[in-house]
Amino acid sequence: MELFPPIDPRQIGLLPVGDGHQLYWEVSGNPSGPAVLFVHGGPGAGTQPAYRRFFDPVFWKIVLVDQRGCGRSLPEASVFANTTAHLVADLDALRDHLDIPRWLLFGGSWGSTLALAYGQAFPERCLGFVLRGVFLFSAAEIEWFMSGMGRFFPEAGRRFATFLPPPERAQPLAAWLARLNDPDPLVHLSAARAWCAYEEACARLLPRPDDGVPVGPGVLSMARLEAHYMAHAGFLAPNQLLDGMGAIGHLPAIIVQGRYDVICPPVTAFDLARVWPGAVLRIVPDAGHAAMEPPLRAALVEAVEQMKAVAIA
Repeated sequence: MELFPPIDPRQIGLLPVGDGHQLYWEVSGNPSGPAVLFVHGGPGAGTQPAYRRFFDPVFWKIVLVDQRGCGRSLPEASVFANTTAHLVADLDALRDHLDIPRWLLFGGSWGSTLALAYGQAFPERCLGFVLRGVFLFSAAEIEWFMSGMGRFFPEAGRRFATFLPPPERAQPLAAWLARLNDPDPLVHLSAARAWCAYEEACARLLPRPDDGVPVGPGVLSMARLEAHYMAHAGFLAPNQLLDGMGAIGHLPAIIVQGRYDVICPPVTAFDLARVWPGAVLRIVPDAGHAAMEPPLRAALVEAVEQMKAVAIA
């Protein structure tokens, strides 16, 4: 299935959520339809207009929000009062602000982490879940990101590892975090570009010709917030999300996973589906991590279409 045609938002706003943060949000599609929340990845990636296109605008009330510190939210790239608990509370504050009783959560990568954390905190406010590239913020997943991805993309892995001077390589995550939080833009921006280039180079089954080239606006929030959350184990207790599945195990979920997702390997989606009675796991055989890879985006659109039955039940 193809993406739906481009649409413009019907409403946009900035929602103050405390600690000096304001969240950019927008609503598009059917103002009277069942609500779906796009939970973006990163942490720090923000939303894009193309993300509205996963959803049928005739049916769904489509909600996009930029999490604290990223996208069009303010202040940009701020790690102050920026934890998973803050983001979970922010999402529910937005739900309340928009007067939405329940919504479908659609999240990929870090978005799957946050969607699960939100669902376990507020199960009564969730219709169900469509998740992609599941990430549970275990120590093994963080270590894999920092060094394991280079086993499949050694060129990118070597550039990432050797960006740090030799004295800083013994504790790479701490070194990256220090550079990304350095007040000097020459230091933090060069580190952010290198971090994002590494992730971008590993994101697809078939890398684009420009993969590995530093990307544009948003690199600082993406890199700084990812390192911030990794340094704090996602602000989650060990195994918290798997242990908490009793809260949402009865809710329906479709988990869409690229077979060759190097950033979020399929074993994590498998582990999640195994303890989720209401979940269906769909492995896409010819896809990596990026949601916009044609096979993955088609599977995601199909999954949301199937969730219409849940929304009107």
